[in-house]
Amino acid sequence: MSTTRGEGVERLRRIDALFGGDLGHLNLEDLLNTLVERVRAVLDVDTSAVLLLEHSGGELVATAARGIDEEVQQGVRVPLGVGFAGRVAAGKRAVVLDDVTPANVHNPLLVRRGIRSLLGVPLLVGGDVLGVLHVGTLTPRCFTDDDVNLLQLVADRVALALQAQISQAERTAAARLQRSLLPPALPSIPGLQLAARYVPGEGQVGGDWYDVFPLPSGQVCIVVGDVAGRGLPAAVTMGRLRTVFRAYALDGEEPAGLLTRVDQYIRYYEPTTLATALCAVLDPRHQRMLISTAGHPPPMLAEPGRDTALVDLPHDLLLGVDATLPRHVTHLELSVGAAVCFYTDGLVERRDTDIDTGLDRLRRAMPTQGAETVAAMIMAELVGRDQTHDDVALLVLTRLE
Repeated sequence: MSTTRGEGVERLRRIDALFGGDLGHLNLEDLLNTLVERVRAVLDVDTSAVLLLEHSGGELVATAARGIDEEVQQGVRVPLGVGFAGRVAAGKRAVVLDDVTPANVHNPLLVRRGIRSLLGVPLLVGGDVLGVLHVGTLTPRCFTDDDVNLLQLVADRVALALQAQISQAERTAAARLQRSLLPPALPSIPGLQLAARYVPGEGQVGGDWYDVFPLPSGQVCIVVGDVAGRGLPAAVTMGRLRTVFRAYALDGEEPAGLLTRVDQYIRYYEPTTLATALCAVLDPRHQRMLISTAGHPPPMLAEPGRDTALVDLPHDLLLGVDATLPRHVTHLELSVGAAVCFYTDGLVERRDTDIDTGLDRLRRAMPTQGAETVAAMIMAELVGRDQTHDDVALLVLTRLE
């Protein structure tokens, strides 16, 4: 039976009440738990649940539920396009089951709980599916068009709240993850000074990183890189690559061989990843540096009595393009007092100027002084008070003796 106009107005009023109060202070878990409880009351149903689509886009994961709490407690997962919730997400439209049977649902909990009728709608923002909101009854019920429209209205509001919460949660998680993966303190290496900076672009961290670590041979390995992409996925990938670099470096590879091995890892285990990286290995006496680059900007070298200039490197392919092509190594002699600046492209690239202008500014800003002074002067000149659009990772090394 269709809902009367008066009943429809009353339900709309109850939907407004569903989102009333201060929900903005709640974290994602508490927000969803509050909303599924209120949804159950608004639509006068026995169960309600939210399943969110994983980052991979292949499965829905039960995240909040009322009346069928075991969906969450048992970690129910539903493949996209399969079963009731899977069809809702894949089709991006409402699905009604007047009679629930094992043949038309993927999750056996729905049958065991005794649910007789189900209504599910997608959580959509800008055409993208975030998940599914579904409600159920323990007695047969013919959900009407009014029921569908009302639940979709609720779902649309839930989706917007979810998007805001997920975006904030991902930004926070990515920032914490990336900062935890950067070296908490640069190593103390006799005869060298080290200084570093990291600044997230426009408040969102991405895949930029630097790393410095001594090797059992007495050599020092330096890696600077940039994973394509933004936010949490790029930060997570960056963390894995940083670990892979450290693990392979223990085998004593020279820089080109190390980049090749990491490229092979990406080919088999991270096939959708693209990244630039520069790897350098400094000998135990700090007189010679071997450098290889995978599409990454070359370092800037400043030496007493000489013009500051970019190190001339062959630009081999990015990581993740073709692991079979050869990579090259450049030998660099370091005099006492020399300073080397490693960086990611966010330091020198700006939307309103070309990269050559940024590289020239870096060259002019780089003195032959202690590493911390060099890093401070570079950041003051190239970043200043501006909010950078892209991440900036900077590592400066100065040879003292």
